[in-house]
Amino acid sequence: MQDLTHNRRLSIAPMLDWSDRHMRYLWRLISKDVLLYSEMVVTHALMHAEPKRFLQYKQDEHPIALQLGGSDPQMLATCARMAEDWGYDEVNLNCGCPSDRVQSGRFGACLMAEPNVVAECVSAMRAAVKIPITVKTRIGIDHNDSWEFFETFIRTVESAGCNTFTIHARKAWLQGLSPKENREKPPLQYDVAYRLKKERPHLNISLNGGVKTLQDVNSILQNLDGVMVGREAYENPWFLADADPLVFGRPRTCPSDEKELLEAYIPYLEEQMAEGVPLHIMTKHLLGLFSGKPGARKFRQIMGEGACRPGVGVQLVRDAMAAIR
Repeated sequence: MQDLTHNRRLSIAPMLDWSDRHMRYLWRLISKDVLLYSEMVVTHALMHAEPKRFLQYKQDEHPIALQLGGSDPQMLATCARMAEDWGYDEVNLNCGCPSDRVQSGRFGACLMAEPNVVAECVSAMRAAVKIPITVKTRIGIDHNDSWEFFETFIRTVESAGCNTFTIHARKAWLQGLSPKENREKPPLQYDVAYRLKKERPHLNISLNGGVKTLQDVNSILQNLDGVMVGREAYENPWFLADADPLVFGRPRTCPSDEKELLEAYIPYLEEQMAEGVPLHIMTKHLLGLFSGKPGARKFRQIMGEGACRPGVGVQLVRDAMAAIR
């Protein structure tokens, strides 16, 4: 079992439609140390479909964690065993997503109101596998946003053997806000995560929410064990370029610039297309790669208009790259 303490210093959040295996491979070309999370996979879907559809990845992606959505202990235990069999390094339970679809399935942020259920789920998964079981949560839901509510949730889940939490430092409104609004409107409260670490120093605590720079990451690491970055890493993947030396203290091994990175990614695109993956499924992740660079708009236009055309190949990517000055 791999010790992920080092890698948790910086992780990339599970993001629906964004953190798929194609994007994870691109991130891994930039940073060797960052911990990558899958999109959330719902237990019912995983148990009633071909596992490869949800669990497939390339070995280069390690270290990699699978995030599960569910509230049935035995189903979660079964899915955790599947994750371990497929070689995942960690299983994370989603207790933070506020969408209506998630609530209707009784998982995500609404589980904060049922800490004993979460504890049962964690206990069942820990009994089933040897890899770490971790939890990602909010700091509260609706009007249940007191320190006592949050601390009771953490303490109850910890009692089941979970010692690693990622705290999205906003509360979630289960009604009245869209998932997008729930990522932006409730105010960030980093002090809640800092207090948790101060009062329970034996826990491994990562903070998620509002992080834009590696300087932000290192500032937060003065108080916590890790930082999880979401939208910034997706919309501007080159954000990670100096992560290994600045955050992990390792030599920088990533390509020298964005164009070199894209050249390194092209063999992967060719390999996946040979296996039947449409080009546009992968190139949609590249549109933010040259953010702020002269020619970035033209790059996005060429990629966006051309990637779905019948018979298109990776030459499109090189044509789009030529627009970057």
